[in-house]
Amino acid sequence: MSTAPLRKRSRAPIFWLMFGAGGMLSALFGPMLVWITGIAVPLGFSLHADLLSYNKVHALAQNFIGKGALFVFIALFAWHAAHRLFHSLHDVGIHPGPAAKAACYGSAFVITLVIGFSLLSIGF
Repeated sequence: MSTAPLRKRSRAPIFWLMFGAGGMLSALFGPMLVWITGIAVPLGFSLHADLLSYNKVHALAQNFIGKGALFVFIALFAWHAAHRLFHSLHDVGIHPGPAAKAACYGSAFVITLVIGFSLLSIGF
């Protein structure tokens, strides 16, 4: 009969999963999103000026697949940023305690809730 102590369960893998998924999306799609929404369309580089018009973006947000994609992108970007900020606090000389953890991950949670309710309020 072994008397090894039981290990306490951790929630860290959940945060690492969202951090990794958000990091992958950020690396793969982030630069192109910045290029399209911040440079190419506003300056008219080889893309139609009405590509990001209200009607087209609204239609994307009303579509079930578009709604899901927007939710996943924004939520995972927020969780990636929260995890990165939390672990970067040590680098700038701030000891990340429970308050910092609550602020970082709480903000990502609030962003996730806000984007979810916002997308649901648009309708289908």
